[in-house]
Amino acid sequence: MKSFSTRGETIPSSPIRKLAPMAAKAAAEGIKIYHLNIGQPDLPTPKKAIDAVRNIARETLEYSPSQGIASLREKMSGFYRRHGIDVNPDEIIVTTGGSEAVLFTFMAVLNPGDEVIITEPAYANYISFSMLAGAVVKPVTTRIEDGFALPPVEEIEKLIGPKTKALLICNPNNPTGYIYSPEEMEKIRQLTMRNDIFLIADEVYSDFNFSGREYVSAMHLKGIEQNVVMVDSMSKRYSECGIRIGAIVTKNERLRQILMKFCQARLSPPLLGQIVAEASIEGTEDYAREVFEEYRERRDFFIRGLNAIPGVYSPQPQGAFYTIASLPVEDAEDFCKWCLTDFCYRDEVDPGVDAQGRPYRGETIMMAPAAGFYSTPGMGRNQARLAYVLKTEDLARALKVLAKALEEYNAR
Repeated sequence: MKSFSTRGETIPSSPIRKLAPMAAKAAAEGIKIYHLNIGQPDLPTPKKAIDAVRNIARETLEYSPSQGIASLREKMSGFYRRHGIDVNPDEIIVTTGGSEAVLFTFMAVLNPGDEVIITEPAYANYISFSMLAGAVVKPVTTRIEDGFALPPVEEIEKLIGPKTKALLICNPNNPTGYIYSPEEMEKIRQLTMRNDIFLIADEVYSDFNFSGREYVSAMHLKGIEQNVVMVDSMSKRYSECGIRIGAIVTKNERLRQILMKFCQARLSPPLLGQIVAEASIEGTEDYAREVFEEYRERRDFFIRGLNAIPGVYSPQPQGAFYTIASLPVEDAEDFCKWCLTDFCYRDEVDPGVDAQGRPYRGETIMMAPAAGFYSTPGMGRNQARLAYVLKTEDLARALKVLAKALEEYNAR
């Protein structure tokens, strides 16, 4: 048999999903798993959005325009304007989720051999997408002991060379929950202007700012409007991960023309997803407030509980619904696997029954090893990313299970 592509062989597996076969086996054996590994909210999608699907009047589910349905882009423009971002519908391209938005942006601005600067730990797909574009990631390491704050801008500028094409930031950050301060965003603005590079800003979690500070979008920054590309998504804002609707927002007309070539090649973003997204944007203000308060309460409860476990440390995330925590183990990936293959916890609390009505024989947790969120080898070996997307009662159980797992793992 002929060999497979080099890109296919070398692209890394998702640290979020690569333990899924072990989790499936544990679940089949009757173990209840608390999924802290993935940002899948358990909160309901707005009823207004669900009703839009139930009441589709179309007789044919047709292709939509490659740029996205005009009425959806009009409502998205209104949403952004309410948040101080002055864009018109033509400056918005609807994508198949935020991930496609990142991939298409990389393909549009990066040539093979070009460099993109990315703070780490970072959303793991950034690394995969850069490899697909043939680009080189130049990591800027943020550290847990600093709360994952942006390092001095001078450290970033040292990485900029003739092949540097872009700086990518995720704000609020996945996987750390860090939010860039207005002062940090001003430094990023100046760096972008001095070096005339693209600033790609993943702002998928911008609705979840728990910092108490003003949120500064990259689209708010003056003087670099032609350099800025904002990535957005409906997935987390409205608990609609499955509709796969995201967006690229940029005032750079030439970039939009190039992006549209990729959009035309994939024909159109999902029609049903766009119908749901359009129904979600207006009339859901109360929903958004309730979701915000729910996640803030979960964050406070979960981080307090994590830091109460001996040897565990997590900074206080300022946004999104993730944290990177250090664990009292040498190899967090081995520990995460062990939790799914060798560990089962059962105490006086009945974990209930599965979907078939069979009693669970115990409980465990699933986490994402943090090493997969770093480009620098050896970083994050004793860390895990955890998502506090479960209701508080389940987070309480997950914390108890984690504490017991660490105790048994380290006593082997």
